[in-house]
Order: sequence, then C-alpha cells, then structure tokens
Amino acid sequence: MLLAELEVFHSRPIAPTRRVALGQMNLPTDTLPGHGGVLLGGVVARFKGEMDPDLYPDIFALTRELDYGMRIPQPRLRHRLQQDVVGLSSSVQRLHQSNGELVFEFEADKGAPEQFVLGAIYAAGELPKKERAVIMETIRKSLRWMGPVGPSFIFHLLGGSASSVGSLSIGSGDPLVWALEVMGFDELGETPEKKIIQTRFRDLLRDAHPDHGGADDDAADRITELREARRILLT
Repeated sequence: MLLAELEVFHSRPIAPTRRVALGQMNLPTDTLPGHGGVLLGGVVARFKGEMDPDLYPDIFALTRELDYGMRIPQPRLRHRLQQDVVGLSSSVQRLHQSNGELVFEFEADKGAPEQFVLGAIYAAGELPKKERAVIMETIRKSLRWMGPVGPSFIFHLLGGSASSVGSLSIGSGDPLVWALEVMGFDELGETPEKKIIQTRFRDLLRDAHPDHGGADDDAADRITELREARRILLT
C-alpha cells in the first residue's frame, strides 16, 4: 500500500545548468511527522552520504530559512529551484506499507543526490507552518543519521518509541527486528541471552557517551535508542 510519494523534476547530472522542480506530492502529516515526514527524512538520509560534505552547512541553513518562511536566494547547493519542468527528468521516491512494515522505494539512477535532498527540503517548505516546523526538525535528524535507512532509522526519526512507530502502522514484529539491529544482533536471527544483551548494552552505551567519543548532537538520541532496544529484547 502506498503511504507517501514525492516526485522531483531535475536536470541530468551531467547537464551544465543544474535545476530542480517539485512534481506531484502525497505527503500526509497526520500524527506528525506522519508518513510524509518519514518519507522526506528517508530521502535526505538516503542521499546525503553521496554529497560533498562541504555542502552540509548550507543544507542545515536552508532548512532553518524555509522553517522561518524566509525568501530563498537561488541557486542553493549549486541548483536553481524553478516551476517549469520542460526538459527535466522525473524521479519518484515512495514509502509503502508491506506485510505490516514501512518500506522505502528510492529512484536514484536518473538524478544527482543534491537534487533529491533539495527536493525533499523544498517539499517540506511547502507545508503549512505548524507541520513545516516538525518536518524540518525531522529532516535535520535525518541529516545527523549515520546508519542504514531501515527500521532503526525510522525508530530514530520517531524518537525511539515503539508506540510512536506503531501509530504509523509498522507491524508488531518489527520492534524486535529493530532492537536486534540497534544492538548489533541482527545477524544472529534470534534474541541472545539476557547476560549477553546487558553486556552489549553497557558497551554500546559507553561508546555513545560524548566522554568516550560519541557525537554530542546524537548522544541523547542514541542512548534513548539503546535503552528502548534493551527493553524490547529483555521483555
């Protein structure tokens, strides 16, 4: 079942003029950030790693400017936003529900990563003010995400809460899959003994703490994630 969809028009990656435009959008935001916010965050998390890291400060700045309703000078990230789609290619990013799980479908072969990230951010900027503020913060969380764009990412995006993810119709079996992945047990295919879980939790908690090299911005989210994963595995 299709839950959310974003169409981005863009110039070819090798074209001398770099352009981007928004196409059809289906971005529901019920129970914020909603399926639309999860999709936009997923697009940003999926493609940001393929971008030049020097562009990251401008990405964060752009989310703030759009959040505040400011006029955006063009071009940004070396691309110009326009309304006209003549001569541009189209790529569609989707969020589905399959067997009770949220599944991303990314179309990546026709455009550049900057175009898809810009499309997601500009699409968030089209939302009403109340929704826009939440979705922009969701996008900023996605920009800080360093792992795979899967169940653990969705839990991170929604605050690491099984109940909040459940409100977006993820299957009841998914929290266990997510918890195993967060704790690094996903390759086992089963829940390990409680003693092993506790030992792994302490090790990962220490690594996540800023005093031991963990990133200050991500420490709170990571610690919340680890605690929720431990709770699920010990239940």
